[in-house]
Amino acid sequence: MKKSLLLRGSITIPFIAVSLLHATNGDTLIGVGAKTRSMGGAGIALGHGAESTLVNPALITSTKSNQISFGGTIFMPTIKTDIGPSGKYEESDADISMIPAVAISSHLNNGIYLGIGMYGTAGMGTDFRDSKNPYFQKMETTLQLMQFVAPVAYKLNGLSVAVAPIIQYGSLDINMNGKGNGQRQDFGFGFTLGAIYDFGNGFSVGAVYKSKIKMKYKNEISAIAPGFGDHLDQPAEIGIGIGYHNGPHSIALDFKKIKWGSAAGYKDFGWKDQNVIAVGYQYDAGKWSARVGFNHATSPIKIYPGTTQMGGMLNYFNILGFPATSENHFTAGATYNVNKNFSVDVAVVYSPSKKTVASIGNAKIINRHKEFSTTIQFNYKF
Repeated sequence: MKKSLLLRGSITIPFIAVSLLHATNGDTLIGVGAKTRSMGGAGIALGHGAESTLVNPALITSTKSNQISFGGTIFMPTIKTDIGPSGKYEESDADISMIPAVAISSHLNNGIYLGIGMYGTAGMGTDFRDSKNPYFQKMETTLQLMQFVAPVAYKLNGLSVAVAPIIQYGSLDINMNGKGNGQRQDFGFGFTLGAIYDFGNGFSVGAVYKSKIKMKYKNEISAIAPGFGDHLDQPAEIGIGIGYHNGPHSIALDFKKIKWGSAAGYKDFGWKDQNVIAVGYQYDAGKWSARVGFNHATSPIKIYPGTTQMGGMLNYFNILGFPATSENHFTAGATYNVNKNFSVDVAVVYSPSKKTVASIGNAKIINRHKEFSTTIQFNYKF
């Protein structure tokens, strides 16, 4: 790929800057569904009902009846960047987005379970159109991803296994200095494999594998950045988890690896694989439940020596366009059972401000990034 950057007190950047999504672990939410998110994203070995369809589809076998869950997350990032430095931070105007989630699970006969899920897994961008700083090039970006899954699970004694085909819809729009090709869309296909074993003494172990999903936004990236490809694949993931349940107390611990380093697009931008650790605790009082959690993953972005043309370009690209720098997330949530069939879940996730500094030739780029989100979800058993 041909890439160019002029680094002598001013910057000419003829390449794309796709924004951070509603990112937490890279561009991936730390969890889908209110229960999972309130427990730090941990849910590979601890069932959360219908919402487990995208976390570990084998766990839909934990539902004793048919169940539907629907809700959404309001994601509110604060992204401030200074380049030069000018002494003045520019704040992205793309500071709120809505992320929907719907899931259904059904128990058939002979240990067979079916599910359907529709989740927003990405849906934000940066907006610096009002910036007077020429370094920002009036950047505006939007990337939205929605996944549709249809898991089939089978349970035999303590073992449950599942496969979940995935259809992913993506929409990408890039604009710099008023130039762009408009919104481009694509569909990609993948799958998730999941397994869970319940030892019957309160302990359970789980494993999950999510395949890479190839995505191509024709003439979107290359129109802004000649020499760059138009692929931006969603990376493969592999994870394991441990769950423990004793009376009203439940604990979940997950470890997963996100393979950014082998996903087209992210690989070109120098992203590295990411190790994620998530832990959560739940107290179930019957009528209500409370949860807390913690999630940690080192940023997949690498800081390069800015004295080289390539290093300066990647620093600019990743920090201004892909500020996936959040590392620690503190979570909490609760459930209230209105009656035996209907319940309401809420969750909040907070990632404190993370400062990132890199060089671009003789200049500096400084980014401050924090996140807050809240999720509400309604569940009905029938």
